[in-house]
Amino acid sequence: MAAPGGGTACGREPEAALGPTTGGGTFVAGTPCAFSPNERRFLALSGPDGRLRVWETPSSRLQHEYVPSAHLSAACTCLAWAPPGAGGGGRTAPGKEGPQRKKRKSEAVEAGEQLDLLAIGTAVGSILLYSTTKAELQSKLNGHDNKINCVRWHQNNGCLYSCSDDKNIVEWNTQTCKVKCKWKGDNSSVSSLCISPDGKMLLSAGRSIKLWDLETKEVYRHFTGHATAVSTLTFITVRPPNENQPFDGITGLYFLSGAVHDRLLSVWQVRSDRKEKNAVMSFTVTDEPIHVDLTISESKEEPVKLAAVCRDGQLHLFEQVLNGYCKKPLTSSRTIQIATPGEDIDSTPKPVPILAAAFCSDKQSLILVYGNSLQPVIERVTLNTLESHTCLVRDVQKTLALKTEMAVTKVKTPIVNSEAKMLIPGIPGHSAAIRSSSCREKVENKRKPGGKEESIEDRLGAMDIDVMKIKSPSGGLPQTDNFAVLLVQGLESSDPQILNKVLQVKKEVVIKKTVARIPVHAVIPLLHELTKRLQGHPYSASQMVRWLKSVLTTHASYLSTLPNLVPQLGTLYQLMESRVKTLQKLSRLHGKLYLLITQVAALEQAQDKTDVNQTAKLVYEEESSEEGSDDEMAAEKDSDENWDEDDEGEEQSDNEQEMVVEKEINGESDLDPENESEEE
Repeated sequence: MAAPGGGTACGREPEAALGPTTGGGTFVAGTPCAFSPNERRFLALSGPDGRLRVWETPSSRLQHEYVPSAHLSAACTCLAWAPPGAGGGGRTAPGKEGPQRKKRKSEAVEAGEQLDLLAIGTAVGSILLYSTTKAELQSKLNGHDNKINCVRWHQNNGCLYSCSDDKNIVEWNTQTCKVKCKWKGDNSSVSSLCISPDGKMLLSAGRSIKLWDLETKEVYRHFTGHATAVSTLTFITVRPPNENQPFDGITGLYFLSGAVHDRLLSVWQVRSDRKEKNAVMSFTVTDEPIHVDLTISESKEEPVKLAAVCRDGQLHLFEQVLNGYCKKPLTSSRTIQIATPGEDIDSTPKPVPILAAAFCSDKQSLILVYGNSLQPVIERVTLNTLESHTCLVRDVQKTLALKTEMAVTKVKTPIVNSEAKMLIPGIPGHSAAIRSSSCREKVENKRKPGGKEESIEDRLGAMDIDVMKIKSPSGGLPQTDNFAVLLVQGLESSDPQILNKVLQVKKEVVIKKTVARIPVHAVIPLLHELTKRLQGHPYSASQMVRWLKSVLTTHASYLSTLPNLVPQLGTLYQLMESRVKTLQKLSRLHGKLYLLITQVAALEQAQDKTDVNQTAKLVYEEESSEEGSDDEMAAEKDSDENWDEDDEGEEQSDNEQEMVVEKEINGESDLDPENESEEE
């Protein structure tokens, strides 16, 4: 039978349905959830409030609700159902003879009830074993020093295997609640586990995938190919039954792996010759997968059906025969989405995220879990291979309203004695009597149809509350933290109307007070909501920056204590980095645009001014005689003909003047004026 969480087809016989699968809860990003191995009758789901809820899939009714004592500080990280019939792991454990004889009867009872046993991994390193039949915590396992990433049950001996961020893998004896074996699984944190269908091998994954021999705890093979931490592992095929040796000639054994922030699911083949080191094939999806379920193939001709739920809320279905190497990634044969009907004709439908999915026993239908993790909707859908894309229109609010009305009718109100006292929230130390339902009916019957309804002060007075003492200085009753309460409600219910009403506040004082009054567990969801809105309209982004600044300054001490803060705020950091890098380019563009705008404005101002009359008021013209013009023409002609003589005379006169100047400077001027005249 399949190990907890189920990825095999339901309804299969225990001998054939071997091999563990993911079944939800193995992904870090997804909501911890797991389907029961007995025909997917139950769904265990841990919500953000830390409570464990078990739902019945055929009727979508809540069967169990368990609140761990440390659900706020030690949140649930992974879930796993125990296989039916398992529980004999503690019988062969060494121990004293006396206690061993006493345990045999209780062990036989516990072995029959092992079907309803749930293993819950926590963030502090402890593992809780919860019994759904007894509706109580059966035992607590302590052996890890850090967060539990994955828990897996052995289908034959009832042992439990777990891996943690402390780099170790632990094999547990669930009967004695002690560590059976503990060894180092990786140099970094071990994120996922998977047990082979025959129960002789164990796959562990951190940065790389290792195949272990469970008897010797030695590594048989390494598989590398994922850039990030591997988040899920599951075997796809069953080992051929004619092979007796654990690792000789394993040619038909395949397993599937997925990694964080990776949109590919890789298929690996376990071979003894070690020739093939890369993945045999891969399946591509639209976003990071958060839940995977598949049907195990028992022969080479039987195709494998794979259902992958992605972070964007879509479900991708694959059907492939594992018959060799495929280089190109395979796309889904069918995609399923769920959306709400539009309120008006023009309004667009809103998508509803799918949380998990599992194959039924006929392999032709799926169990879909969608909506909110606190109140999910479970539906069985028949597969139609003719359609490549299907969008199911479901009115989630109407379905939940019908469920709530049915649940309320079954609730019985206890009759409380009139002398009983009860603490009223918000007013410390106050106690008031609770009337029985029969008394309330009598009071309601006394009211007349036309009578005046009692005021709030009269009702508070009837409840023995001194109204004058609790009145505020302004004269009215004390006001609650409306925006803080609305913000927490909007984050938990993902209601866009409530979030828009609160996050559109612009006053800095109101924003600071609201952020200071929200509980600590709402800080991270608020940051995710602000990050999502920062990627939207620029006006919305400028408004969200005020909230982001207040959150980071007010809750800085709390955020610094979170170990996984870097991956949670990675998107916000990248968003801020990208905007800071574009700031310089935007400033340059702003400067150029500013220059252009100023030039255009200056030209417009210049055009608006009155034109200056540039025509001359007075024009003066010289009088010229026509006779003189003819003489001038003749003179110009003569000058053109005798230009050589004039030039020579000019040159001689220039030389003579230079000689006279030199003589005057040197004091050698001629004393005889006659000679000068002769020379001239």
